Amino acid sequence: MKLNVKKLVLSGLFLALALVLPFFTGQIPQIGGMLCPMHLPVILCGFVCGGGWGAAVGFVAPLLRYLLFQMPPIYPTGLAMAFEMAVYGFVCGWLYLRLSGHKWRIYPALISAMVLGRVVWGIVRLILAGLSTQSFTMAAFISGALLTAIPGILLQLVLVPLLVTALERAKVMPHERRAV
Repeated sequence: MKLNVKKLVLSGLFLALALVLPFFTGQIPQIGGMLCPMHLPVILCGFVCGGGWGAAVGFVAPLLRYLLFQMPPIYPTGLAMAFEMAVYGFVCGWLYLRLSGHKWRIYPALISAMVLGRVVWGIVRLILAGLSTQSFTMAAFISGALLTAIPGILLQLVLVPLLVTALERAKVMPHERRAV
């Protein structure tokens, strides 16, 4: 019971960060959106609270941000982001837990989540394009999933392992499986 309350509170904190961080990075017009500010709290939520909580925060964040601030545009961007970020949160938490006991488990969990999340984003964008008169090409996928996101990808690869390692050392990881 106490652990679930802690995860709920931490998930609420990560959701609030996902809603607020874009305001700060948006002040840097050249790369603000490229830093993927909503992704960081979702990924951290997956690591700290577990895959289910990370997936919930990831799915809700872009939809709630749209309802509150009309950003990101709900169709197709916000919907695709909801699925993408749900995958980030779920895979980070799930794989991190499954690899417990491995020294470098943060990196496989993070990289797998980043790759799978972008693939899911592409699939959802393709489905949404099929439901409308829009087109979604491989060039659009590469541009949206990789090229414009390079600063955010680099930030995640550097910052997330540092933060997760610091949280591990501080013993703040409530879902971490104890090695036997």
